[in-house]
Amino acid sequence: MLIRRQTLRFRRLVLGAAVAAAVLTSAGCDADGGDNGAKSEAHKAGSVVAPGKPGEPARTLSPSEAVKEAGVDTPNSADVRYVQLMIQHHTQALELTGLVPTRSRSATVKRLAERITAAQQPEIGAMEGWLSRHGLSGQSGKHDHGAMPGMATADQLEQLSATEGKAFDQLFLDLMITHHQGAVTMATDVLSEGNNVQVEEMAGDVVAQQTTEINRMRALSS
Repeated sequence: MLIRRQTLRFRRLVLGAAVAAAVLTSAGCDADGGDNGAKSEAHKAGSVVAPGKPGEPARTLSPSEAVKEAGVDTPNSADVRYVQLMIQHHTQALELTGLVPTRSRSATVKRLAERITAAQQPEIGAMEGWLSRHGLSGQSGKHDHGAMPGMATADQLEQLSATEGKAFDQLFLDLMITHHQGAVTMATDVLSEGNNVQVEEMAGDVVAQQTTEINRMRALSS
């Protein structure tokens, strides 16, 4: 996880530096009317220093090399699969929290469910927007629930729907803890396998937020 975060920070650093370097190079050329010496100096000023791997020296890259080094953020199959599956995963979480207002007797559980809904509803919109921007709109499709860790079964959903009061609260917490653990697993996987910066950011948010909520729910269910 730490290595992946360092890689993400490196991508942002290099990509941002490359953009700035390109602007400096262009400005240098325009200001000097195309003088070759000025161009050369601008090019040097626009170089990007990329930190080396542990034990290796830093490298000086041109703006174009820096962008290539950063890997930009072209989505790979792991990114696409994560977004498609997580939309369905979040959708079931909203199905679970949607039962809370009329069946729970715990104000604490109700507030928890409200927070989960408030967080995951916009995340679904963000992921659907991501698919649309990458020409994958409408391709979230329906996937086998068995392909997603933590998903509640049809029998478990039926049982939860037929329960009220303390029994409901306990079952809800049990199912939601498992559901969150599955989401963290999916997010952790894409952080190590994916390539897209925005997906990495979304997955990082899932890990941080849902790990905190898992700990809170465990305390409530004990």
